[in-house]
Amino acid sequence: MKPQQQQNPNLFNIMNGNFPIKKRLARIIVLLLIAFSFYTCSNEKNASFTTEYFKIEINANGFITSMMDITKEPYREFSPLEKPSPLMQLYDGKKKEYHEPVSSTFSKSDNSISLKYSNGSVAKILLSSEEKYLKFTLESLSPRNGIDGIQWGPYHTNITKLFGEIIGVARDTSELVNYAIGMLALDDNTIGGTSETIADAAPFQYIIHSPDPEFYPLPESLHEGQIFTLGGDGISDVAFYAHKEPYYRIMYGNSAVVDEKGQVSINYHSRDRTFEREVYYSLIPNMAANTPNHLQVQPLPGIDYIGSSIALWGSADSSALLDVIQEIVLKEGLPYPTIDGKWVKDPSAFVPDAFASGNLNDSIISYAARLGFKAISLYDQGFLKPDRGNEGYIDGKDFAQKPIKLTAGNKSHKEFAEMAAKHGITIGRTPITNALAPGTKDASPIPSDSVWYQQKRLLTNSISPSDTIIFVDNPRHLEEIASWEGHAESLNMIKIGKELIHYLGVSEEEPYRLLNVKRGYWGTTAASHQTNDTIYKLQVTLNYGYDGLIPNMQLQDKIAEYYADVSFINGLGYYDFDGQEFLFNNGHGYYSAKRFFRKMFERAEELGIPPIRFTGATLSEGSWHYQSIWNVGGGKNLYDVETREWGSTTSQGKDLRDVTFANFFPVGMGANFAINAQSTAEQYEHIQAISVGLGTTYSLILNQKDVESCPEKEAIFKTIRTWEDARAANAFPQSIKKLLADPKRNWSLKEGQNKYSWILNDLKEGKTVNTINLKAEITTR
Repeated sequence: MKPQQQQNPNLFNIMNGNFPIKKRLARIIVLLLIAFSFYTCSNEKNASFTTEYFKIEINANGFITSMMDITKEPYREFSPLEKPSPLMQLYDGKKKEYHEPVSSTFSKSDNSISLKYSNGSVAKILLSSEEKYLKFTLESLSPRNGIDGIQWGPYHTNITKLFGEIIGVARDTSELVNYAIGMLALDDNTIGGTSETIADAAPFQYIIHSPDPEFYPLPESLHEGQIFTLGGDGISDVAFYAHKEPYYRIMYGNSAVVDEKGQVSINYHSRDRTFEREVYYSLIPNMAANTPNHLQVQPLPGIDYIGSSIALWGSADSSALLDVIQEIVLKEGLPYPTIDGKWVKDPSAFVPDAFASGNLNDSIISYAARLGFKAISLYDQGFLKPDRGNEGYIDGKDFAQKPIKLTAGNKSHKEFAEMAAKHGITIGRTPITNALAPGTKDASPIPSDSVWYQQKRLLTNSISPSDTIIFVDNPRHLEEIASWEGHAESLNMIKIGKELIHYLGVSEEEPYRLLNVKRGYWGTTAASHQTNDTIYKLQVTLNYGYDGLIPNMQLQDKIAEYYADVSFINGLGYYDFDGQEFLFNNGHGYYSAKRFFRKMFERAEELGIPPIRFTGATLSEGSWHYQSIWNVGGGKNLYDVETREWGSTTSQGKDLRDVTFANFFPVGMGANFAINAQSTAEQYEHIQAISVGLGTTYSLILNQKDVESCPEKEAIFKTIRTWEDARAANAFPQSIKKLLADPKRNWSLKEGQNKYSWILNDLKEGKTVNTINLKAEITTR
């Protein structure tokens, strides 16, 4: 899963010639300055801490009062004078109260800070000043005094350009400033967002923020930080995206937020998960179709906020990803999936995928190989449902099932994967993430005792297999319909023993009984049940083919491992996790997602298979490190090549572009750009220019019959491959990428005189007006 961790350069390897001579002295000076300036007294009350690019000051009350760019003089201050930032707050979930620090003491002997709070608690935080980031770790909190969560920050900045709400970053991308300040969690239980975030997954909604008030001024009716719900009926996910205006910013987290001035603040938090609690949760709580449900949250022994750790960094925005964030990931042992040996976040590793259509696969491997793609999504095979009953053998233990159609004879996944592997290509499927579908081992006809529930009640009367009068001890919240997501009546069920029972409603007067009861639901066996047997109102997904039960955390761990087993047994290396938001449905939010993908990747590593490449229905702080791409949706909702705009039918393209770009993640162009009889090479010159310029990936729809009907097939294949080879070689300087990202411009890329050179032609009205010679910086592919 991870390469051997790279060590930071030190005085020894600098002195021994591992860096160019001109850089050695500069690096020695920098490292010595960092060593001597880790802790300094800027005045009698403040302590300052420094990295190569960044300096902060913490006052005697435990607040950060200064955050400075120290890479150029005069130093630029990013901490608003009127808004000092608490280094760490305490949170009382029962009272819904924060406690800010009231005093701070720094100890040089062990590089720690002691923070005292008004509730009597004292926190000890260990500090480590690395070359490019500051590391803070909560070592202890005593006495707890009702504290069930801690929050790092919010760290307030005066940055008003971009904000990355998923990973927690404030970015000023202007040439004048070019600076970013951000955080990363260094443990699984420290997650993006605030302590009061319900169920640890921030609401999916719009916030008003202009990235540039001069170019995108707000109308008088709107103000910075204003919240709006999504569009549509709450069921069609495409209809959620309802605002093309650039100042409507869709939110996929709350690790970064903006205030009434448009200033960005960042925060992470950690929670005591050892006790049971109840939340009133919906990912889209402001929509009538998705109103919250009351949900019991499973206690998780040993998962606590002690040990919570974050990296705080500041650096030039233009180099932050590969210079600073990558260093944090490697040095702290965070997930580091690769493709062709390169980190999946490295823009030179971005590559489209083939999206199989039509279930005729004679040429799909050849197509992908010629295009330089690394994965084929077998989307036309339908959903892959997690069924531990098959032990990972999705085509049977003898691989007798042959669902992948070829003219010369159908193939099992394993056989087809072996064919693709000869060309360095992996194949993949679309699972329904953790949805336990009817007919699978853990759902029916014998449901697992490890499915999760919204409410737990007692049966107050014995019932036979034919009884439909079911009395309960307490009707509280039993009137709520199924999951928050669409409130599907068909999924409104309880579990008693090994029987699933459908019902709708509960009586308002005693004795309380369930209404509209159907016994033996989902093919389970109706049975006798005794007085005081436990009734579980189950937590579920939604309908429309996604029907399923939600597992508890231990069973979800097994499902994650199951996907790695499926990959190992059948040769899969790619997943499109539809229903990825179901990972939040147990009430543990981003922690649940982070734990799921860690279990899958760790199991894959045990089995000796490469990191699994995956996309999915969402992107969150829980999946950011693991997830390679985000090719959700498609067609004119994402990037419309004909009108050259991000979403011509909805705002989905604009919204997802803004989210991913701000969070240092590959922008997704969805399943798109199908090659057919009308396709031209000129279209793909434009698609590839945008893809390289902005840093996008996409899933190229390939239907064999349609591809073969295209008169320009060969030219299209040549065009895409030329651009992809140049991208993989890192041949495009940032200055050129900025030009390529402009949809109004036209380009043509040709191979140069040697294997590692290219000629980029700037076109106007089909004629070359400027020629740019490009050469490879990376020659490994």
